[in-house]
Amino acid sequence: MSFLIYFFIFLFGLAVGSFLNCIIYRLEEGESFLRGRSFCPHCGHILSFGDLIPVLSFLILKGKCRYCSQKISLQYPLVELATVIIFLTLYYNFFTMVNLLQFIFLLAISCFLIIIFVYDLKHYIIPDKVVYPAIGFAFLYQLFRSLEFVNWNLFGIWNLEFGILRPILPSILASAFFLAIVLISRGKWMGMGDVKLAFLMGLFLGWPNILVALFLAFLIGAIIGIGLIVAGKKTLKSEVPFGPFLVTGTFLALFWGEKLINYYLNFFNL
Repeated sequence: MSFLIYFFIFLFGLAVGSFLNCIIYRLEEGESFLRGRSFCPHCGHILSFGDLIPVLSFLILKGKCRYCSQKISLQYPLVELATVIIFLTLYYNFFTMVNLLQFIFLLAISCFLIIIFVYDLKHYIIPDKVVYPAIGFAFLYQLFRSLEFVNWNLFGIWNLEFGILRPILPSILASAFFLAIVLISRGKWMGMGDVKLAFLMGLFLGWPNILVALFLAFLIGAIIGIGLIVAGKKTLKSEVPFGPFLVTGTFLALFWGEKLINYYLNFFNL
């Protein structure tokens, strides 16, 4: 039974990954992803069902369009496989029938984060059309969850001390930190998209995982940045999108944040 569930999650992840590729492409072109059939970006030919099988079609066609023989971007199978890996890991770590709503929330925000990762990597911008709906969805979810912690006093006023403030405070702190960097550097080091993404990360991860995510994002960004400079592909003045590092740090903190924090505390005997 468990094998069948994992197989279903695998197929579901492939299908969602293919849909995310569609969203990314149509965002780039300013088109609606709700209408119209998929087509080759090179020749415009409408793709048949056999051309749209995630990963498998790419392998069968040897990475080329069936109709014009132009190369198909590696983005398509990579996004599909990444979505599968994330979905399977989410299921393994978080799925229970009791926490079904949380699992759905994690799946949905993960999709937003995958889109942000790819789009920022390609275009050096985090689109408002993606980050704002993600923030809205995450806020509504956290607001709903906060009802578990809300108590009514004698005057009929909510006590929010342990409610929505729990995820909101990390969001405000994280976004304020990036906003300070933007203001100090006048937008040269960070962009406002990173501020919005940091707010989303706070809603998604909460405290203290947001700290782990930010630390890992800066660490990975520094390592890759130095590597690119040493390889001669970037200079100190080159622009590098930070969104992908923030998204990577978010997933690492989501899956292993608690273990990393415990390891840190045990290492320093805190």
